[in-house]
Amino acid sequence: MNPPPRTARRSLPWLLAALSMIGPFSIDAIFPAFPLIGAHFQVDSAALQQLISIYLLTYASMSLFHGAISDAIGRKPVMVAGMLVYALASVLAAVSTSFAMLLACRALQGACAGAGLVVGRAVIRDTFEGPAAQRLMSQVMMIFGVSPVIAPMVGAWLLPLGGWHGIFWFLLLFTLLLSAAIAIWLEESHPPAQRTTFAVRPLLAGYLSFGRDRPFWPLLISSSVNFAGLFLFIASAPRIVLELLHLSAQDFPWLFVPVVVGLISGAWLSGRLADRRSVRFTVNLGYAVMLLACVLHVSLAVALPQPQVPWSMLPLVLHGVGVQLAFPTLTLLLLDRFPHLRGGISSVQAFASLLLSSLVAGVLSPLLSSTMLSLSLGSSTLTVIGVLSWYWYGRISRVPKAPRLARDVELQAQITEPR
Repeated sequence: MNPPPRTARRSLPWLLAALSMIGPFSIDAIFPAFPLIGAHFQVDSAALQQLISIYLLTYASMSLFHGAISDAIGRKPVMVAGMLVYALASVLAAVSTSFAMLLACRALQGACAGAGLVVGRAVIRDTFEGPAAQRLMSQVMMIFGVSPVIAPMVGAWLLPLGGWHGIFWFLLLFTLLLSAAIAIWLEESHPPAQRTTFAVRPLLAGYLSFGRDRPFWPLLISSSVNFAGLFLFIASAPRIVLELLHLSAQDFPWLFVPVVVGLISGAWLSGRLADRRSVRFTVNLGYAVMLLACVLHVSLAVALPQPQVPWSMLPLVLHGVGVQLAFPTLTLLLLDRFPHLRGGISSVQAFASLLLSSLVAGVLSPLLSSTMLSLSLGSSTLTVIGVLSWYWYGRISRVPKAPRLARDVELQAQITEPR
């Protein structure tokens, strides 16, 4: 593999980090605008949640195809086209004349937003190897982890300037600038000689073949449900912050800062444990921390019928730590089931996680976000499902109790990124 040009070395981390921010910004930046959007279109909070769920649904669906399309036509065209269509969807969203039109624009945004993050990971693998690839991935995912805190603050700052429309005009400007930067500075990392023909039927047939592997299912469930318990609180952020905590649109960091602190701390701890403890220990510790967070969520919800900051939000730190301890290892174990089809497995795992997230945002959040107790019980149920799936995997695969440090180090060194 030839070393990348110097310009690519300098610009690539920033370009990929910016691309990774599109997803969190699309979800979190509009949270402060929910009251204004609801009043403008005369819809309730349950309808507003569909702005998140429809986005996640199309994001999940297209995540199955972004990578395969980039294998056929190259990485750069998929990224540029994705950002340009996203920009068009942002314009239409800003001038929407009905709530149905706004939902359709959110669906189009979701279909395009994944091009940056999904294809960006392929660019890293194309361009760098070993420690260099890991360092670049860590840099990109650090910014990805911080962006959920920045997004609602940016959304709140834009409200006095242009109302809820201003958020979509900002997304338009951001993606247009990003498209230009990709076109100018990004080097194509997948040359024509290495490209494959895109064919939907063989692609879907390959995805279906994964289901014949018995350990595939508990790992898929565990890695997908793993984040859902925490995402229930994230998707319910508007009701938690504005209605349950009775705070303003500028106070969303009370919820998002603990989440990000937990995710970043968990990523650091996961890396520290890689050469010291086994894969099984790391996942068990992650679920133990998540279960402790669930106990604290429920206990505080009972003790504080009227939620209070910071106490009601502190368990989110532990929850984030537990998620990030378990998720990277679960993902690697899943990828390890099909070493020669890791791209396909990664797409299926992303699809399952995002589909579940859309159900959490569109169904569970509207049903449970009326009280902190119901949210805590719902999150605890999802976490327990993850624990049982991990136990199921252990029974099927007979995971050895003795540490296998050489294999564990190899697995955990490959990925320490937050979701």
